[in-house]
Amino acid sequence: MQAKILWVDDEIDLLKPHILFLENKGYFVETINNGGEAVELCANNQYDLVLLDENMPGISGLVALEKIKEIRPDLPIVMVTKSEEESIMEDAIGRKIADYLIKPVHPNQLLLSLKKNLDQEKIVSQTVNYNYQQEFRQLANRINECDTVNEWISVFQKIVFWELELEKIQDSGMKEILISQKKEANDLFCRFIESNYEDWLKDKFEAPEMLHTVLKNRVFPIIPNEKVFLLVIDNLRYDQWQVLKPIFIKFFQVEQDDVIFSILPTATHYARNAFFAGLMPSEIQQLFPKMWTNEEDEGGRNQFEKEFLESNLKRNGKQIKFSYTKITNLEAGKKYLDQLNQFKDNELNVLVYNFVDMLSHARTEMNIIKELADDEAAYRSLTLSWFEHSPLIDVIQKVAHHGFKLYLTTDHGTVKVSNPIKIMGEKSTNSNLRYKVGRNLSYKEKDVFVVRDPKKVFLPRANVSSEFVFAKENDFFVYPNNYNQFVNHYQNTFQHGGISLEELCIPFIALNPKKK
Repeated sequence: MQAKILWVDDEIDLLKPHILFLENKGYFVETINNGGEAVELCANNQYDLVLLDENMPGISGLVALEKIKEIRPDLPIVMVTKSEEESIMEDAIGRKIADYLIKPVHPNQLLLSLKKNLDQEKIVSQTVNYNYQQEFRQLANRINECDTVNEWISVFQKIVFWELELEKIQDSGMKEILISQKKEANDLFCRFIESNYEDWLKDKFEAPEMLHTVLKNRVFPIIPNEKVFLLVIDNLRYDQWQVLKPIFIKFFQVEQDDVIFSILPTATHYARNAFFAGLMPSEIQQLFPKMWTNEEDEGGRNQFEKEFLESNLKRNGKQIKFSYTKITNLEAGKKYLDQLNQFKDNELNVLVYNFVDMLSHARTEMNIIKELADDEAAYRSLTLSWFEHSPLIDVIQKVAHHGFKLYLTTDHGTVKVSNPIKIMGEKSTNSNLRYKVGRNLSYKEKDVFVVRDPKKVFLPRANVSSEFVFAKENDFFVYPNNYNQFVNHYQNTFQHGGISLEELCIPFIALNPKKK
């Protein structure tokens, strides 16, 4: 459909060559020479864009702009002016113009502005579509040839990149192709983990950077030379970090945008305790038997993170002043913001924020959240919306103001599950949908990753015959009893505990405060 342009300029007759140029490019251009009539035309007609002269007799361009915006708030208006005064530019920009052009305007400048405001979505869609098609085969080859940690990290980051790029366009066909590629990647990645995970824990020199090693290797070495703020957002996936990134870079410069590996099970009880303790779960159980809670034990399973962190610091020779805080609701977040100045002289401040984990669980249990976060893109969008309206955004601004180096990470990610896998176990078997631990478990061997001797992967063993069984890709465990009811309830929800790129490959971000 031909775009309809209204061009308002008191010297419109002198702009005939420009008008003909635009018409030859396929635009319909209606002209008027004063702001008053422009306001009336906009009130009674539909235009796709207005080119508006700033300096006109009678109603000025800025006044006309304000009146048109009252009538048509979503109508793009490009201000055209002879003036290069900063105050006029700021005034126009403050009134939400679409673009700002300085006379004399070259025809190609006009064309660029129109394309940017009218055809950008179409052009972006075509470009993204073409670029992904060009890279499709190369990405497919990389997925099939991956055999090292760094290659898998690179492939995962590329998949996330294309997820976010294809989110901008309406071509569902391209998105389906990427979903298929991601599924293939997850299948091969699970095989990679099955083949290598135990060896990583035996030979730490060939292992990737993992949760239980990252504080010792990347954070502690700079303390106390630099003041550090460590932010752990529970359940934060790498793609969610990417949509939050533009907010962080308002206050920080990204020094390192990296991916590290969580541990199995990719569940808070195991992963976050390992992170703070700097130890694997069985090592924690051995050193701190009174602080470790097994699956069948009663009580909270992450009550001693501060104590684990304190022990980790001492073990690495860091006798420093630090704080540890866990936030689980809005009021606690507001209270922490008010108290943050008390911690500004600490060498290390740690903040655990639990919202994303609560969001994933709420999505499972509440229909309204399921509708708001129907797919991966919506899940990212909901995370961004929460962050923009949470006290955490003010916290990171204060952290930057106090000059802290900020590390952002998580304990594990989540994966959207869709494929039910039958499993049977005793009543004492844990309830997690992505991993099971217990005795006498019954399952199909080909569907799962089994660890029959938990000690080999540094997991605690409640009794001699206990084993761990992990779901892979987008599978989830369901008991045969009430099978259909459970499938309907949990299918297409976000879960964690098993093996997938989304759960195991987690963000580890280093940020430096921008200089004032």
